Amino acid sequence: MPKWPWPLGSKNMNTLQQTICAGLLCITLALQLSLACAEDSLQWRGTDGQGHSKATNLPVTWSETSNVAWKTEIPGRGWSTPVISGNQIWLTTAIETVAKPEDAEKRLKTNTGDQPLTLLERVELRAVCVDRESGRILQNVLLIDKQSPQWVHKLNSYASPSPVLEGQRLFCHFGSYGSACLNTANGKVVWTNTELEVMHENGPGGSPIVIGDLVIMHMDGSDKQFIAAVDKYTGQLRWRTDRSGEMHANPQLRKSYGTPIVMTIAGQTQIVSPASDWLYGYEPETGKELWKMPYGELGFSLTPRPVVGNGRLYMATGFGRSQMLAVQMDQGEPKILWRYKQGIPTMPSPILIGNELYFVNDSGGILTCLDATSGEEIYRQRLGGNFSSSPMAAEGRIYLGNRDGSVFVIQAGREYKLLSENKLPGALYATPVAIENSLYLRTDLALYRLEN
Repeated sequence: MPKWPWPLGSKNMNTLQQTICAGLLCITLALQLSLACAEDSLQWRGTDGQGHSKATNLPVTWSETSNVAWKTEIPGRGWSTPVISGNQIWLTTAIETVAKPEDAEKRLKTNTGDQPLTLLERVELRAVCVDRESGRILQNVLLIDKQSPQWVHKLNSYASPSPVLEGQRLFCHFGSYGSACLNTANGKVVWTNTELEVMHENGPGGSPIVIGDLVIMHMDGSDKQFIAAVDKYTGQLRWRTDRSGEMHANPQLRKSYGTPIVMTIAGQTQIVSPASDWLYGYEPETGKELWKMPYGELGFSLTPRPVVGNGRLYMATGFGRSQMLAVQMDQGEPKILWRYKQGIPTMPSPILIGNELYFVNDSGGILTCLDATSGEEIYRQRLGGNFSSSPMAAEGRIYLGNRDGSVFVIQAGREYKLLSENKLPGALYATPVAIENSLYLRTDLALYRLEN
């Protein structure tokens, strides 16, 4: 804004100068308001954590050569979903040094399962910042350097949990490998915490949440199961609460990879925490267990994040006898209202749009739409492929990406309508993100900004 020799409203200003100054002031305020109101995506599945975006004019069709604003290869390997604020896109990645065969064989003898695994000699856990306008990598910051880390499942990565943005701080969680806070303005690591450890068996999965001055994270391993909070300013442990529900005798059936949500129940803010075999409620400030509810049937290695609406919580119970539950949350003790047991996802989360609940299962890609009130099936449709990514909704459409690099765009509603199927090179594990008029997709090869 130009510096006039007179203050705004001065008697020495002529009418034209006053008009120009006033106009420039209005433009400046409008731009500031626009920036302040611009939608961000601050955590996994959007700022509300439920998979919804207010973006408009998003592309419905694209390819490697169509509707691509930019494409940026991301160093390393990671499945975390990008988070976005202003002109910064942040995501985590892992630079891997594979273990020697003889070392890997020796260490894997302690594994109690029979899954295909990746074992490293060393892993560098990093945060990468991409310029939203140009796609240029602005920062690549080492957060944690871990020697002889636990193995991860072949379908997992060492950087699968998604970070959380709050102001100029990025909170990153890597399970037993540690957590870190980064100053996004200067790229300096504020703190790290590597004291919380469990045996994940398949690597880290659950993402953290921030509530008040705490960073909350699940630590549900085959050996120990607990939820913990660290101070978001210092990284020091504030509380740790062991899971109190009775667990299965088989260690492999005790682990989970859930992400908590925050709900107001009976006027009280609570952390609602899905774990193996049990759903828990905790007091945020102290970690005090307020209640727990059994699923009623075996449910472990739980990854999908619950969604909420109309006083209810909807959740998938993971592996085992997987089922979709509708849980009444606003009438005292939580109560299961209905169960659905066909084509339940063990990795992708559900999404609630109006009174319809949608989810796609991992193997075969069967999309199911249920009536959220009754649990009655509205339709089931095979999309095809194998899914790990969770759905995202915007403009009355649902975007679902599979591990073949295909994204299906579905019209939300009680009748199945496929709008398009779009394919990019690589596999999709991260959840799609939409901001303003742009769709961001992270494959295992690159980050894309797509727009009409």
